[in-house]
Amino acid sequence: MPAVPFLPQCGLIACNIGATEWAPRMDAAKVSQLYAVVEASEGAPERLGAALGAAPIASVLIVPAAGATLEAASAKLLVEVAQEANAAALIAADPQLARTVRADGVHLQVAKNLVGAYEAARDILGGRAIVGVDAAISRHDAMTLAEAGADYIAFGAPSHLKDRDKARARRDELIVWWAEIFEVPCVAFDVETREEAEALSGAGADFIAFRLPAAATPAATRDLVAGIAAALAVSETAE
Repeated sequence: MPAVPFLPQCGLIACNIGATEWAPRMDAAKVSQLYAVVEASEGAPERLGAALGAAPIASVLIVPAAGATLEAASAKLLVEVAQEANAAALIAADPQLARTVRADGVHLQVAKNLVGAYEAARDILGGRAIVGVDAAISRHDAMTLAEAGADYIAFGAPSHLKDRDKARARRDELIVWWAEIFEVPCVAFDVETREEAEALSGAGADFIAFRLPAAATPAATRDLVAGIAAALAVSETAE
């Protein structure tokens, strides 16, 4: 397996332990890394290969195609493509499948009992695997999961939400809040443009997560990834 790109599990940190209010961390500027989301659909290995060839990608999240179930054979192929490029391969929502296909970990999606889901995933995958969690809009869940040992906390702006501007603003606010206070890495999900990527990197997101469009050609996929990578370079220069 490739080297895990996420920081070690590390709990919550504040400048004044025991204070009634959290104080911001005084860290050196950090560089956001790329996190690609790929559907296990027709042409996925080619799209993923094009993405991995366009820029260094730290992690790849493998998700089922719309209306489909993620099958072990298709997941395994994408895991191998990602790991050959030294990217961590994660499976969406299914720790048992992640273990079966020898992925590097699992990404847990929003659920009623996220802590229970995290503990079950950790039992299945063990302490060395990556277990990241989407905390939706719950600050309480995010903090609880980080203390439990989650390797990263994700905040997104899911496409099914009608008010896209409100969803993005809420995600951005959560990223800023988390990055200023906590040591556990955060992932900004549902990034659609290079402008978003640049802004979220500047806000402190450790990873910028974007979806590889299922209908995109390999050439279009390369252009997308190269553009986002360039935006992160601009953000780093600005800092």
